[in-house]
Amino acid sequence: MLARTDIDVVKLDLGAPAEQAWTTLESAHGYQVATRTDVAFLADGAQWLAGPELLERCADLLAVCSAGAGYDVIDVEACTRAGVAVCNNSGPGAEAVAEHALGFMLDLAKKITAADRVLRTGPLQDRLALRGTQLSGKTLGVIGLGAIGGRLVELCAPFGMEVLVFDPYLDEASGQARGVHRVELDELIERSDFVQVTCPLTEETRGLIGRKQFAAMKPTAYFITTARGPVHDEAALYEALVDGAIAGAGLDVFHEEPPRQDNPLLRLDNVVATPHTAGITVEAARDIAIATATQWQTIFAGGMPPRLLNPDVWPRYCERFNDIFGFRPTAATASQKESHSR
Repeated sequence: MLARTDIDVVKLDLGAPAEQAWTTLESAHGYQVATRTDVAFLADGAQWLAGPELLERCADLLAVCSAGAGYDVIDVEACTRAGVAVCNNSGPGAEAVAEHALGFMLDLAKKITAADRVLRTGPLQDRLALRGTQLSGKTLGVIGLGAIGGRLVELCAPFGMEVLVFDPYLDEASGQARGVHRVELDELIERSDFVQVTCPLTEETRGLIGRKQFAAMKPTAYFITTARGPVHDEAALYEALVDGAIAGAGLDVFHEEPPRQDNPLLRLDNVVATPHTAGITVEAARDIAIATATQWQTIFAGGMPPRLLNPDVWPRYCERFNDIFGFRPTAATASQKESHSR
């Protein structure tokens, strides 16, 4: 990665008076968007997400980027209307999240956390009540075969699992090349021993897993998500867990983050939960920081932004870029810059 001295990087202090941050942001050409966790404790935290109000105030913004694969903190359509490019970082944190998802599978199947809780709360009465199961030979259902889902499939290969994938954007040839079976959502839900949600939160995926889907799962199956909370119905999940419709759940994401301590899901013994920390590792933080810096270098050098999520914005984006910096971006510049910065 080449060093750049002509890019000013300013960290917004969202805990300070709002006008201080607005003064900085209104003059910025790029915005590395805050996460929902960053703003969860602020009474007016939503104003720092990349929506219509922020875009209207920040007329010089050319691009907004999310640190990880998820980009639900960005209103992509509003950005496209404003001529603002939207990017994510779908690759650098994939290993961390995929390993976390596998960790949930092993924890739930082997009843590791459940056994730990029993040992800490009193004398062990019945060791056989903690009998677990094995991953070997089971069926894994992956909803969304992006970077995270794809890596999870690779990690599960030694267990000899059958892998079912629901992903409308995955073609048959690609699925076969990766050793997975493309199926519709209903079939995946009904056949899987582990239902893993690794898709982004979009209008297509919001509420994708609800009462109907939980009712169709095997009573011995586990629901695991490292995606975003609103992809599934929390109330429906709670009912399924309490009624024994499914065996358990591994949750890294919630509708409200961080989850309140009185969230009923956190009171269930068949739930293992983490506070959206799947992607937080030493290695992932380093890799994401490097990828983020490289991405902004490419953008300001006039290249097509890596991992551009709204390609329809390109013509207008180029016009706005030229008005601000005096030269037009080119897709060719992107490939040249990326080859130099790897």
